[in-house]
Amino acid sequence: MQRLLLVEDDPPLARVYQEYLRSEPYEVVHAETGKEALTALADGSFDALVLDVQLPDMSGLEILKKVSQENSRTAVVVITAHGSINMAVDAMREGAADFLMKPFNAERLIFTLRNALERQELKGIVQILKKDFTRETYCGFIGKSLPMQAVYRIIDSAAPSKATVFITGESGTGKEVCAEALHSQSPRTDKPFITLNCGAIPQELMESEIFGHVKGAFTGAHANRDGAATLADGGTLFLDEICEMDLSLQVKLLRFIQTGGFQKVGNSNMEKVDVRFVCATNKDPWEEVEKGTFREDLYFRLHVIPIHLPPLRDRGDDILNIAGRFLTEFAAEEGKAFQVFDDEAAAILSGFPWPGNVRQLQNVIRNVVVLHDGDTVTADMLPPPLGAGMGQARPAATVRPSSASSTQSNAQPADKGEAQGNIVIRPLWQVEQELINAAISQCDGNVSRAAALLELSPSTVYRRLREAEEKAEGGGGDIVD
Repeated sequence: MQRLLLVEDDPPLARVYQEYLRSEPYEVVHAETGKEALTALADGSFDALVLDVQLPDMSGLEILKKVSQENSRTAVVVITAHGSINMAVDAMREGAADFLMKPFNAERLIFTLRNALERQELKGIVQILKKDFTRETYCGFIGKSLPMQAVYRIIDSAAPSKATVFITGESGTGKEVCAEALHSQSPRTDKPFITLNCGAIPQELMESEIFGHVKGAFTGAHANRDGAATLADGGTLFLDEICEMDLSLQVKLLRFIQTGGFQKVGNSNMEKVDVRFVCATNKDPWEEVEKGTFREDLYFRLHVIPIHLPPLRDRGDDILNIAGRFLTEFAAEEGKAFQVFDDEAAAILSGFPWPGNVRQLQNVIRNVVVLHDGDTVTADMLPPPLGAGMGQARPAATVRPSSASSTQSNAQPADKGEAQGNIVIRPLWQVEQELINAAISQCDGNVSRAAALLELSPSTVYRRLREAEEKAEGGGGDIVD
């Protein structure tokens, strides 16, 4: 049964309203004053509030404001005999679900209350869904962009399963973080999580690293040794950079995945383990299949649940959120006072393409914190290619004239606009203006990103474009025919 607080200073009217609601599934509590109403509302147990605006000790709108601020789960219906359009607008603006003018009948009150409670219930469901599916952090990830929300939902769905997960994404996007999230969200969370980087271990040692070996199996095998497969028993085996694995070993891995059994190097006995496989690569695995460097049957065995991690440049506001988190963390580690980025620094960070993704961003922020002091990160603190030195463009390629033209140039300087070899000499501001406009066009109008590519600050780009326009309007620097 839902609880309803009726705030009405006229006892006869209050009894009428209570009679109207007698057949409805409400527990009705009556309060005659604003003070009584606030006392009753303090415990937050009411689902609905029927509120008279004109009360002896305060305006009902004051109570409405307080309820809206402190108890969003309560649906409020405002009633008054002194209503006006303006008062209705004020009540709705302060959070009222509906507005009733006296006098009204039972049917009108019941209908209004039902609608208000239904809307309030839907609002609560939306808030729960929003809270659940718009997560700013998740198992080591930072970011609330839509691409990352999709990743979180796939992890939620895939984690409880034993199905193999294939993670793809550029270097630095967090593939190992994703694998750890799959393990931590799974029923295997209290079992081992074993990582094996297939690109960091020499191929001649890889079989032993995966399956282990017995004493005397090869030169240097002085004792029995368990491999990653044995260590991961009951838990998760994460094979990073799987496309770097040698083809001959891919055959044995395929057999292991299919049967759950393997043989240690130098041993003929078959061992069985219970392992959940997660693998990752920064390459396109199907392209590797087409090139013949990755077995097609292994690809289909592993590529059961694919997860693609988006590059940082496609994650919008996540860039600044991640940068802010790194800034706070590293400032605390280094005993620095950094707290925020200024507008120019924030624009540069947001517009930079981040080829190294989150790992590169992490290194940039640590560089800033270690090498500078202050409470605000400015654009000149950012290391190349983002900040320091961005105000100076790279020198243009040197033009090497032919020997004939070189001799001529020793005799006398070339006239302005005269061709030297295949190069037509023009005023530098014109060339610079064309290059800046081309960069902005290539970046779809994003000046910050264009500035990062040009190794200039955004303010320098704006200034040089303005100077070029002024020169063009003044007729300065025209090419001499």
